[in-house]
Amino acid sequence: MKDLLEILAKNLVDHPDVVSVSEKVDEDGVVVLELSVAEEDMGKVIGKQGRIAKAIRTIVKAAAIHEDKKVVVKIMQ
Repeated sequence: MKDLLEILAKNLVDHPDVVSVSEKVDEDGVVVLELSVAEEDMGKVIGKQGRIAKAIRTIVKAAAIHEDKKVVVKIMQ
């Protein structure tokens, strides 16, 4: 799922070399993916009224269901 999120983000932004995704697992077993992009690309990842961010989260969660995992996507500044 980390790779999926990275591919999605790199295809949305103007500076794909700055995109980074870190993966952590919290105490409940939930996988937390933290997405970082360049400051000027933040709007492209979030979208109007958060629509792109919501779509990214939906795609990643759908992929996680196939692996029987819970995933949370955080967009970091």
